Amino acid sequence: MQAGKLRHRVLLQIPVNSQDPESGAVTPSWQDVRYLWAEVTPLSVREFIASQAGQSEISARIKIRRRSDITSKHRLIFRSQIYNIEGVLPDPESGLEYLTLPCSEGVNDG
Repeated sequence: MQAGKLRHRVLLQIPVNSQDPESGAVTPSWQDVRYLWAEVTPLSVREFIASQAGQSEISARIKIRRRSDITSKHRLIFRSQIYNIEGVLPDPESGLEYLTLPCSEGVNDG
C-alpha cells in the first residue's frame, strides 16, 4: 500500500470499564489507544444501496497498516465522527500489509 493513500488521522479507542470509588458502580467508557494513519473511504451510493439490501449498516471502509491488536470491539474517531468496526479484513494479496475495516457510523456503548 502506498503511504500517500494513508492521509487521514484516526483515533483508535478500546472499551474499558471504570468503577466509581464511592458507589462501586461500573461504567463502560472508551479509552484512547493511539492515532493511526488511515485511508477513510465513504461507501458510494451504489455500494450503500447494496449493503442496505444485505441488511448491513456499513457506511465506510477504513484502511490502516496491518496491526495484530485490532478487533471489532475497537472503534475509530475521524473528524468527530464515531466509526464502529464491523470486521477486520487482511489485504487479499499477502495478508501482511494492511487491514480493511468495514465500519458503521454512530455511537457504540461498548
